[in-house]
This record gives sequence, C-alpha cells and structure tokens, in this order.
Amino acid sequence: MTLTELRYIVTLAREKHFGRAAERCHVSQPTLSVAVKKLEEELGIPLFERSKSSIRVTETGLRIIEQAQRVLDQVGVIRDMAQDGKNQLNSPLRVGAIYTIGPYLFPHLLPELRRAAPDMPLYIEENYTGNLRQKLRQSELDAIIIALPFEEPEVVTLPLYDEPFVILLPGSHPLAKEKSLSAEQLANEQLLLLGPGHCFRDQVLESCPPLVEAVAERNAGARGPALVTEGSSLETIRHMVASGLGVTILPLSAATSMAYDDDILAVRPFAPPVPFRTVALAWRVTFPRPKAIDVLSLAASQCRVIEKVEKQRPALAAGA
Repeated sequence: MTLTELRYIVTLAREKHFGRAAERCHVSQPTLSVAVKKLEEELGIPLFERSKSSIRVTETGLRIIEQAQRVLDQVGVIRDMAQDGKNQLNSPLRVGAIYTIGPYLFPHLLPELRRAAPDMPLYIEENYTGNLRQKLRQSELDAIIIALPFEEPEVVTLPLYDEPFVILLPGSHPLAKEKSLSAEQLANEQLLLLGPGHCFRDQVLESCPPLVEAVAERNAGARGPALVTEGSSLETIRHMVASGLGVTILPLSAATSMAYDDDILAVRPFAPPVPFRTVALAWRVTFPRPKAIDVLSLAASQCRVIEKVEKQRPALAAGA
C-alpha cells in the first residue's frame, strides 16, 4: 500500500469514473486501474462495484477511503511542517529575559526583529534566571537573555554586550555634587537593593565588596539603619530614590530609561574599576533553527539601548 494508491482510490471515489480520475492524477487509465486492482487484492476486499456505465464505492470501501483521505491530509500537514522548517524565520520564536534586562531591552529589540524577520511571530517573557533556565531546558522557551555567568549542560551562550553599573541618588543628595563615586562612599549610605533571589542584587554585591560588609553589619544591627531590600523591581527602587528614601546601583539601561529632572534624580558613574555585567544570549545546542538565533543576536547587537551603553562607557570612564 502506497500513498499514490491511496490518492488514486480517493480520486476515483470522487470522480466515479476511471478516465476522469486518471486525468486528475496525471496518469493513464490502465495505470490507475491496475493500481486500484492491486490495492483491492492486497486488502482482500473490493473497494468499488464496477459496471459498464458506473462505479460505486462499496460500504467497506467508503470507510477505507475516508481513512485514506485523513492519511493524505496528515501527509499534507507533515509537508507543511517540513516547509516551515526550511524557512526558519516563519515559525514563532519564544524569547525570555530576566526582569532587570527585559523591560529595557525588549522595547528596542522587538522593532529590530520585526524589521529583520517580519514573518516570524514573537513570544516574549520576563522571569527569574532560575525559571528561565528551567523553561529553556524543557523547550518552553527557544532562547533566553540573561547575565553571565550562566552555565547549563547542552546550552550555548553568546555574550551580547557589557553594561556598566551606575549610581542613582536623589538630586539633593550631597554626593550628587561628585563627578564619580566609589563603593566605599556608598557603604555609609541608606542603600536600596532588590531582595534576595534577584541575580542583579548578587551581582551588585559581588562587584562592590565594600557593600558586602556594610550589608552584613547592618543586617546584624551593628551600625546604621537596616539595609532596605523591599524593592521588588528596579522601577520601584528608582521611584524610591526619587522620593529621597536612599541611593541605589542600577545597570545603565535602567538608570536612563525614564527621564527625571536633575533636581530629582542624579546618575553618577563609578570611579575605576567600574563594575559591570555581561548580558548574553543562551539557547539549546539542539535548537533546530540557527538562522532564527542569528537574527536574534544580530537584532540585539543593533538595539539602540546597546548603542547607548557603548556610547556611555567612554563618558563614564572619562568622568571617573
């Protein structure tokens, strides 16, 4: 039994005439007749009742032909899927990003992706690194944008850009008069950080060792007010700083994403060495659409937010 034979019996049942069915199948009438007879012999039952003037499908033949039509329909689906696979920029691409990157990168990344691959639908998600890791591993996401280090078996990572950290202060704060600041100067301030579980909090503390001691001492009640960690997002923390509740450290993209008057918020660079994070793209080694990954990484490299980071880095270094 072959797909060709199934196509013959479906067409013959529709046309009810060997000549017209053969014409529709682009074969000679004897070829079609022989193939139908061969299939009937293989199945051991007649599919058609033949007379000199007409052809009628038998009761059992009707059920078989209906099933044959379903098989042919599924073959069409398989071919469509294969065609979509050949054009890797037609199927949806599911991209995740951590909370401290997504809100600032996605508004610039998505227009670039639409220009590069207008027929590729996009699904985006923001989540914690651990949740994104699990969804990538379980194929619920195709690629994720995270901060290094990130290690996962059978996952490839591609660094996209380095983003410096900057200091955000109320505009009236005495330190706002400085051109650059050190981590030691912040250790004596009321710090506003994300709560435990946010990778950016860990990155800030790891890159600014003087703050680690300050956090430990304040949590132990040794000196100064308790370290504020209630901020659930970088946006919340930024508004808290604008309200005069303390100072904070943000990635450059978050610090400059919303304009405040200088008398409300001040952004200051770090004195060297300037702490930074490396933003990277990660995807499974087995992901079968390398062209989609190439387009995604290229679009990310062309984002205005990254261009802004690159332009600001010399200025930050000079200011330091």
